[in-house]
Order: sequence, then structure tokens, then C-alpha cells
Amino acid sequence: MLIGYKLASEAFGPEELIRQAVLAEQAGFDFVEMSDHYHPWLDVQGHSSFTWTVLGAIAAKTERIGLATGVTCPTVRYHPAIIAQAAATLALVSDGRFTLGVGAGERLNEHVTGEGFPNSVPERHARLREALEIIRLLWRGGYQSYHGRHLRLDDARVFDLPRTPPVIAVAASGPLSARIAAELGDGLFATEPKGGMVDAYRAAGGDGPRYAEVPMAWAADEHTAAQAALQTSRWAVTGWKVMSELPNPANFEAATATVREEDILSQFACGADPERYVEVAQPFADAGFDRLVMQNAGPDPDGFMDFYQRELDQRMRALTPSGSSS
Repeated sequence: MLIGYKLASEAFGPEELIRQAVLAEQAGFDFVEMSDHYHPWLDVQGHSSFTWTVLGAIAAKTERIGLATGVTCPTVRYHPAIIAQAAATLALVSDGRFTLGVGAGERLNEHVTGEGFPNSVPERHARLREALEIIRLLWRGGYQSYHGRHLRLDDARVFDLPRTPPVIAVAASGPLSARIAAELGDGLFATEPKGGMVDAYRAAGGDGPRYAEVPMAWAADEHTAAQAALQTSRWAVTGWKVMSELPNPANFEAATATVREEDILSQFACGADPERYVEVAQPFADAGFDRLVMQNAGPDPDGFMDFYQRELDQRMRALTPSGSSS
């Protein structure tokens, strides 16, 4: 089991994210995964720095730790040609430490260009397929063109390419997107412990790394941790069908007005009891994920780093599916 640390671009400014990434390397994490947002989920979070700039700075300030986007939508706000170029460059400046996490996107971030975010989930998936085909095409080298139903590429070439292309991990919320991950990606990315999704990925031929985010909030006591998560991260309990559709932080504010501390405690590991963290992470191991991302919504990132080193690192790495002897 490899363990990552979530860099929340919505919750911290760029300088702080870089500092946290350096601390994560020192704390022994295998990789950092950074969200790629234009807006925060809630205004109280208050940030949305440009992920690609921050990851480039992190690459320059670290030596060992892996880097990943979690995740980028390469179909509306970005054209896939730009993502192919950006990912290739980041792979070069990080000495091959970069993983490109991609997904079909959220209205929250993609509507901002004014070109419209597709209402149809099948169209979003079709666009993602075409985007991945374009990225793969450009990574072959040479001048390339592409004429899809939704996306176009006109005589384009990425000149600076790494010797080995970055791993592409595709975000999935169900069997259809899991199939895209198997057919056009190198790995799977998810936010819920759905074993059926990993099964669908494997059934479609997927055999790569499987990333999942584990919700947690560290503080010295459970109530303080839960209240911090309630204030800044209550959007996480709404589920993907809500998270992908609402257009602005004000909409998430309204949609989460009735979320209670009990709702946070039911989904997040809160406080300082390491066994609760293991309890929340175990279903992800049971579902077949082998890259767990610690998504800390607590009020003290430095305290969480210390807690992770002392109490969680070995416990998380030792997780296996229930009943497994390995």
C-alpha cells in the first residue's frame, strides 16, 4: 500500500501548499495529490491557485515524493493539447515523478469559460475519451491532428517529451467511467470505497494503480476536528451526483446547510484515535485500492503530519483486504 497526502488547492494558498508538500516528503509520504480547481467548494475555503504552477514549484523544492493531479478535467476549461503539454513538462522537471489524474469534470470549475458544461453524463464521458486519445496521440511525438465529435486538434506537436510518458489515472464514479480508465488510462482514481468499480476496472482489462481519497480531520479532540471539517469540507458528504453539478460555492453553501456534525463523524475519521483512521480506511483496502490519499480537513496541517508519522504511517501501509493474509 502506498500512501499519499492531499494538497487542497481550495483550502490553502500556493505558498502554504508548497510548504505542506515539502513537509509531506519529510514525513515519509509516497506522493502528494493536488486538486485542480478554479473555484473553492465553499467561500470559507477561500483559495484556488493554479495547480500546474504550484506543482512545478513543488517539483523544484522536493527530491523524492511523487506528484499527481487529483484531478484535472481536460475537456472544457483546458483543451487536451494544453494538458498534454503541461503534463509532459511537469514529468520532465520532476524527473518522472508526475502522475496525470484526469476526470470528466465538475460544473463548479468548467462553466467559467462560458462555453457550457455538458448536462449529459454520456457526453462528458465521450469528451473524456476523445481528450485521452488526443493526449496519447501528442505523446507519440511529431505533428498530429484529430477530428472527433466533440474535440479537435489541428497540426499540433509537443516538442519537449519525457522518455517515458506520465502515468494517466482516470477518475471513475461507476462502471462506465471505470471502463474508460481501463481502456485509455494506466490507473484508476476514486473518492468512494466502491468495490464494484474496481471490479469493473479489472474486468475491462485494467491492471494499474488504484487511487482513493480517505476523508479525515485531525485535531487533539474529536469535536474540534469534526467542527473544522463541518465548516470547510461538508460538501464532501453530498456525493458525486451533487458535487459534479452545482456551479458555484454559493450553491454548495445552500446544498449543505443541513449537514450536521454527526454526518461528518459518520464519514470522516476525526480526532486523535488512530484506530478510527484505520476503520475509515479499511473499506478502501477491501474495495481493492492500493494507493490511499490522506485527505485531512482538520485545522492543523503540521499537527496532522506529526500524528501521521507517529501513529498512522505503519498502520496504513499494513492495510490489506479483510480476510487477506498477505
